[in-house]
Amino acid sequence: MSSNGQATVFIDGEAGTTGLGIRHRLRHLPVTVRSIDPARRKDPDARREMMAAVDVVILCLPDAAAKEAVAMADAMGSDAPRILDASTAFRTDPTWVYGFPEMDATQPAAIRAAARVSNPGCYPTGLIGLLRPLVRAGLVPADYPVCVNAVSGYSGGGRGMIEAHERDGGPAFELYGLGLGHKHMPEMRLYAGLAQQPVFVPSVGHFPQGMIVSVPLHLDRLPGRVMIADLHAALVAHYRGSDRITVADPCARLVADTLAGTDRMELRVHGDDALRQAVLTARLDNLGKGASGAALQNVALMLGLEPPPPV
Repeated sequence: MSSNGQATVFIDGEAGTTGLGIRHRLRHLPVTVRSIDPARRKDPDARREMMAAVDVVILCLPDAAAKEAVAMADAMGSDAPRILDASTAFRTDPTWVYGFPEMDATQPAAIRAAARVSNPGCYPTGLIGLLRPLVRAGLVPADYPVCVNAVSGYSGGGRGMIEAHERDGGPAFELYGLGLGHKHMPEMRLYAGLAQQPVFVPSVGHFPQGMIVSVPLHLDRLPGRVMIADLHAALVAHYRGSDRITVADPCARLVADTLAGTDRMELRVHGDDALRQAVLTARLDNLGKGASGAALQNVALMLGLEPPPPV
């Protein structure tokens, strides 16, 4: 706790894309953000001292470095801070709480009480947001052969990709991860409630921020006589009252960067009952609800504060 009575937060890795976004958003909360002298930011003693002095540590580090930081905190015993980790290192660890507050009615309370919270990935936020309510409602079987197509702004690729796109102007569009072993797969499968790994085809477009995640469905492969209205109604019921996730009407076209700079996500069910085909879409900002915006929600919950209205 700071001298003014505010909770204290340390962002380990605050110079990265996600760290900068989180620091910018934390101005909306009554917290004090503490930093290490840049010359000592990799000094283990300085980091350990800072961890012991704050209420929450936010890790914006590569997986290996995040694991090292958590081990350092664990060794501190009763002096250890609570941790929010933005890497993929602990997202499927059963001893951590998954930081997707809208995932279930009990999730906000679990995040408030947790000592260790994992911030979701951007692609998984869209997929889990779409599929988990439908699987839980029995409309989409857990063993349905899910295929996921997604496009993200180039900011999702980190500093190297950002510099390449801003320096070279492209490429306009590229598929990647075609070995089908993307690091987000485990959390997608686990939290969407799927019995098998989906086929996931991610891509990057030449725009800084924004994302669309889409899932095609053959309605005749679903149990009973599921209609598009049934899928829409199940999503509406699940997200009723949410100020960050809305279920919108279908449309003929979607532009990926419409929600850039916001912390919101839009879900839709498109399709044609006569053709017995549907496409589920989630549109969000990969750096907003897909990263820093979600972290702001989680930090607020962990500190017993009300998350601020979404930008």
